Amino acid sequence: MKRKLLPLAGIFLLQFLCIYSSYGQGIGLVDIRQAGQVITVGGPEADLPAFTSQAIQTALDALKTRGGGTVKLNPGTYEIIGPVRLSGNTSLIGSGEKTILKKCDGFRTSFIIDADWGMLKAVVKDASGFKTGMGIQLYDDEHNSGWDVTTAVITDIEDNTIYFDNRTVNDYIASLNGTVSNSFSLVEAVEAENVRIADLVIEGGKSSNDYINGCRGGGVYIHKSKNCIVENVRVNDFNGDSFSWQITENITLRRCEASNGGGLGFHPGTGSDRSVVEDCISHHNKGDGIFLCWRVQNGVFRNNIVYSNGDNGFSIGHKDTDNLFENNHVYENGLHGVLFRNENEQNSGHRNTFRNNLIENNGMRRESAGFWIGGETHDIIITDNIIRSSGKGNQPTAIFVGSKSSNVTSMGNKISGSKEIVYEK
Repeated sequence: MKRKLLPLAGIFLLQFLCIYSSYGQGIGLVDIRQAGQVITVGGPEADLPAFTSQAIQTALDALKTRGGGTVKLNPGTYEIIGPVRLSGNTSLIGSGEKTILKKCDGFRTSFIIDADWGMLKAVVKDASGFKTGMGIQLYDDEHNSGWDVTTAVITDIEDNTIYFDNRTVNDYIASLNGTVSNSFSLVEAVEAENVRIADLVIEGGKSSNDYINGCRGGGVYIHKSKNCIVENVRVNDFNGDSFSWQITENITLRRCEASNGGGLGFHPGTGSDRSVVEDCISHHNKGDGIFLCWRVQNGVFRNNIVYSNGDNGFSIGHKDTDNLFENNHVYENGLHGVLFRNENEQNSGHRNTFRNNLIENNGMRRESAGFWIGGETHDIIITDNIIRSSGKGNQPTAIFVGSKSSNVTSMGNKISGSKEIVYEK
């Protein structure tokens, strides 16, 4: 095939085979026409016209070879069959609420043969619902949560054998309900720096998809990365955590919304340092609105609205220290407005500060508190907040301090409809 050279100075030819859409829409051979480091996706005038995850990934992979740049998604609904993966120095920018990334319908099958540790394939009962390029997870009854789950992308299918790009991290046993399902993060950055994700909507299709835990996935998932920004992104109806970032530094989420998810709303965890979550909304998620998990430190959580989640508004626990929570509105959650989980002194969430927050009417599921401070937690400052109960929910106590917690400072708070502070005997 004769190559066509672009006339604009500073542009070099990118020519590669694109993956065909799983629904029969071929992308074909593409020459990137945009000057600079911008590639457009979606619609007849775009560099890649298809509305598919394959088209988005092709654009991102092209930028990776060029050292980074921006993929611009035009308005439209994009069918997502596998995780859209960003590399370093790359931005994925939609066109606002008119850019929708919609997860494909779920599919799940069982192993015929054990999928042992370190394998890149699995023999399954039924491979008919899988496609090359599709995201998957592997698990069994003993390895079905946290870091025990394997996530990958299918690279090939031969009869009932599927091949994938990430080695299994455990022995998955067929007789223990060994399972492969096409649950995956819709947008992810793994081992990347200087990533921006903005101005788009993710629709997760919760009712038709298998659950994926937040250590291994999320509507937006960031892992072993730093200096990333997510802004103006709404994740709705995802069967798992809406936003999850693990083992990270300097991650900022701004003006994002987590709604109707099957897990947690926002999940910073596993040693994530200097997170910023501001001007975000978390509501009607099955678990906590914002869940700090294992060594979330030196973060700022401000100007967020957290309401009507199934469990707690904020949950803080294992070594989650030295964070600031200010100007948040936390209300009508199922359990506590703010929970400090039960940890020993060495591992508790010490030295956290809450100021100028509105905590009200929590305990929609059962009797709860505005602040519940459990474990051997110490050096907590709660100042200048409004903590109130006005008839909704069951929040009879503003601040509950467990018998092993200490040095909790409460000052300048405006409390109504509940006891100011209760110390466990």
